[in-house]
Amino acid sequence: MRSNSPTIMDNQDTSEESLGIPVTIISGFLGSGKTTLLNHILNNQKGIKTAVLVNEFGEIGIDNDLIVKTSDDMIELNNGCICCSINGELLEAVHRILEKKDSIEYLIIETTGLADPLPVAMTFLGSELRDLTRLDSIITLIDADNFNEQILDSEAARAQIIYGDILILNKCDLADENRLSKIEKQLREIKTEARILRCNHGNISLPLIISVGLFQTDTLTLEMSTKGHDHDHDHDHDHDHDHDHDSHIKEHSHIEIDGFTSVSFKSNGPFSLRKFQNFLDNQLSPGVFRAKGILWFNESEKRHIFHLAGKRFSIDDTVWEEKPKNQIVLIGKNLDHQKIKQQLQACVAKDANNEFA
Repeated sequence: MRSNSPTIMDNQDTSEESLGIPVTIISGFLGSGKTTLLNHILNNQKGIKTAVLVNEFGEIGIDNDLIVKTSDDMIELNNGCICCSINGELLEAVHRILEKKDSIEYLIIETTGLADPLPVAMTFLGSELRDLTRLDSIITLIDADNFNEQILDSEAARAQIIYGDILILNKCDLADENRLSKIEKQLREIKTEARILRCNHGNISLPLIISVGLFQTDTLTLEMSTKGHDHDHDHDHDHDHDHDHDSHIKEHSHIEIDGFTSVSFKSNGPFSLRKFQNFLDNQLSPGVFRAKGILWFNESEKRHIFHLAGKRFSIDDTVWEEKPKNQIVLIGKNLDHQKIKQQLQACVAKDANNEFA
């Protein structure tokens, strides 16, 4: 196992391992900070042509303030990287990336917060992608502020910990040392000898997480057998895939995973700031665990990026580079979809042209 391998640009190794494009999978439960970490990597990984595949449990993926233009389902980011939203087969999406004219030197996959990373990894190991790529590591983020027994009851969350080569305890500034130590103990009870790193806001040294060569197929196979991973898939590395391995990372706007469902809403008219604040303070369902969106308020010319995780939310101002509109997705358990949509509809300023998602 290598813990400090050179970066791609410095690696002159001509071994078989160096022939494939390295792949990092970013995993982690809802609201753990995957997108923040991804943005940190893209903003600081200099000189490397990187491609990104991203998917969320709902309609909104990576922070839209990184996007500068779109061609079909391919997105060009402001640092020259490209992004592809995963709406169908993972295998097909990777091939679209690899067929781009510009040679790609690194591939990062951000999975939905309710995804088991194993089917993603097995897509690379059990198909023709095995000769074109090499898995570098699976990174799993853990929210130090919201980590609790309810999350541990989720099969997806436990799988993310078990199969993570690197566990990043994020948002450490929101928890004291006793809580952080307790979480680390819980993580090691699930994954013995876990490699755990701490950070705030996804700000972590890239040599610790990129081009580290920590993924080991033999270890993954052993953990699958010892942990009793329950999948209906055949994980024989030599078989031909029927492309069901990425079923966990398709769009799931109304599909239940671990009891979680998502509600999406959009409008072509602005929200009333006062009404939306009332929605958050007095109407938001206690079952909502995660929400994110791009918001337009009648009282402001700014573009607002909205994030909610657990009981905390933030709204950051940016500048509109596209036609203003509202777009928000809420994820949780026991959600009354129609009621939530009606409540958000009531937040839209009167006489605005709007529609449900």
